[in-house]
Amino acid sequence: MVELKFLSLFTTFFLFLSPSSVLSRTLLQQRDISSFSLKLYPRNALYKSQFKSLKEISLDRLERDVARVNFLKKKIYRAIHGNGTSDLKTMDLEIPITSGKSQGSGEYFARFGYGTPPKQLYTAIDTGSDITWIQCTPCDPLNPCYPQTDPLFDPSMSSSYKPLACDSQQCSQLDRSRCYTSTNTCAYRVDYGDNSFTEGDFVTETVTFGDSTTRNIAIGCGRKNQGLFMGSAGLLGLGGNSLSFPSQINSPSFSYCLVDKDATSASTLEFGSLAIPSDAITVPLLVNSKMNTFYYVGLTGISVGGQMLPISPSAFALDQSGDGGVIVDSGTAVTRFQPEVYNMLRDEFIKGIQGLPPPRGFLLFDTCYELTSRPPGIPRVAFLFDTKTLELPDNNYFTEVAQNVFCLSFATISQRTSIIGNTQQQGMRVSFDVGRALIGFSVGKC
Repeated sequence: MVELKFLSLFTTFFLFLSPSSVLSRTLLQQRDISSFSLKLYPRNALYKSQFKSLKEISLDRLERDVARVNFLKKKIYRAIHGNGTSDLKTMDLEIPITSGKSQGSGEYFARFGYGTPPKQLYTAIDTGSDITWIQCTPCDPLNPCYPQTDPLFDPSMSSSYKPLACDSQQCSQLDRSRCYTSTNTCAYRVDYGDNSFTEGDFVTETVTFGDSTTRNIAIGCGRKNQGLFMGSAGLLGLGGNSLSFPSQINSPSFSYCLVDKDATSASTLEFGSLAIPSDAITVPLLVNSKMNTFYYVGLTGISVGGQMLPISPSAFALDQSGDGGVIVDSGTAVTRFQPEVYNMLRDEFIKGIQGLPPPRGFLLFDTCYELTSRPPGIPRVAFLFDTKTLELPDNNYFTEVAQNVFCLSFATISQRTSIIGNTQQQGMRVSFDVGRALIGFSVGKC
């Protein structure tokens, strides 16, 4: 049996270290990667759903979304209360496979090349995670790898694959790690919620994106990966920790545009100085001292049909303990607010719809209407950030979730932190400029 040595832990999750961090200087090659762009695909373009009806597809997405929100809630709770990290115990290595609905990854994919020569792999993007990982062969026999679109990555076929030592700086930055003392090599583990996880060797590899190639990027080579990630070869961590992909490639900014989840076309994931449109609605990127992974924004209000909701400023405030606030997340589908905020939004929306029968509940939502088509002139929903206003397209908040069933696409969350999900981000370019501490929203810039 391999002897394990347990290492110290460091919490991971959202906001971005400065590109001048010590780890970034250590990892990066001295090269100019000022900007580049990659195609970004919705899940539907790569993995054809087994479900035939829109209702079944919506239910499957919402069940995955509940798992995702539970994952974020646990990470926030652990960061605030200081009990979120514990050494990886040997018993954790024998967890059985459970339903894929427990996975917590995002709904959008980008294609990267891993290794030398590069193997092109579809990788899910996630602004709520820092660790980039891919499935590797051979997989653990007791925890077979889940099906993916591309062939599994074979480390033996890459000349640039290099395991990280247990005392390496990258290994020490992991939230959960262990050491194989017989080889002095580092192993990682990331838990996403409801028994979904990835576990394997922590290594450096060459990553190719567009016309650029960067060596010595720290990634996970997953040997045990639980949860039906539905076609992707792994996950690209876009969070704020020093191990996140943008931090490692020393990119000062990145942006994405999310097409409709049912589309077969692609949009783009962009890095560098060209990633932020000049006409973007820019809002401050806030710092949570307890949580350096999440991207927090200063949401100050919501209007429905031009009517400002009487929301207390404390509803969106980020307090000194690290609790509360509003995060922008690519992996959560439905925007979540505290119940009192959601109730105000829902009631004002219902009041603004004329000539429709009383709403009824459907799936996760309690404000739904059976209609032959989307009605014109529904109340417009807008997010306010101090003096800036982001008016949402009606497809981003009044969504068809089954044939002829349209729902107000917001939900509640049982804690103080609100989440702006990817349904509300569809059709707009969302830009993250860490150097200037700004997030930008550009409607119709896909």
